[in-house]
Amino acid sequence: MNDASAAIAYLGPAGTYSNEAARRFAELLGTSEDALDACTTFTDVFDAVDRGRCPYGVVATENSLEGPVTATLDNFAFNSNAQILGVHIVDIHHCLITHPDTDLSAIDTIASHAQGIGQCRRFIVSRFPNAQTITTSSTAESVRVAMKRKNVAAIANAYAAELYGARVVERDIEDRFGNQTSFALIGRPGTQVELPSGPRKTSVALFLREDRAGTLNMILSEFAYANVNITMIQSRPTKQALGQYMFFADLDAAIEDPALQTALNCLRLKLREVKVLGSYPIV
Repeated sequence: MNDASAAIAYLGPAGTYSNEAARRFAELLGTSEDALDACTTFTDVFDAVDRGRCPYGVVATENSLEGPVTATLDNFAFNSNAQILGVHIVDIHHCLITHPDTDLSAIDTIASHAQGIGQCRRFIVSRFPNAQTITTSSTAESVRVAMKRKNVAAIANAYAAELYGARVVERDIEDRFGNQTSFALIGRPGTQVELPSGPRKTSVALFLREDRAGTLNMILSEFAYANVNITMIQSRPTKQALGQYMFFADLDAAIEDPALQTALNCLRLKLREVKVLGSYPIV
């Protein structure tokens, strides 16, 4: 990492889909790719931003097949004050990758990030019905495992295979066409960035005063009365007691929108906390 003032933390190692998103944000921010800082987990990315080691971070937020990335949601809700500055959507094209000398008949293990395995489940069952699956910290890490163990095939992108000298056996092995993951650029509160302008969305975390009948309906009604479209709503445990939940919501409006401000102010009177995670463009 050559320029700490412009560093972008991401889930490493090099060759992950997070790396691809970080490279795109680096391009938009005018930052050198040499300044990208690989982290071991999404929690480490948040920590790098919160502690000021890197001004920016990139974290996966949602996959079109597997849904929200819960590690990211939990960090936003409980561990971090980082704000979403922008979102970039990456088309996911998984490949089956092995050591160049691997004989496919010797493959007894398929390695990838949990999301990668989940997104290629039908392919794995049809092509390697007797293979076990192991999860790695990232898709790129699974390629590094495959390069050390010739009985292991990795699920990752072609860029990772190129980086580590591996062989792409088969491309586009994901179970469904149109597989996409959204990645958020995050920064400390007050961070200003220049990204392409366009329609903006706002993400919020909503914490209940108490669990009672009608609470979700009340939340939905406030946004409906304000004519604010909810594009995603997701419940997560509060980690305090079994059966206690909070909600995340993505809203089709900028934070400056008076209608959205009205809805959020009404919710602040009725909920324990309304935490705005960011108002941002899709780039």
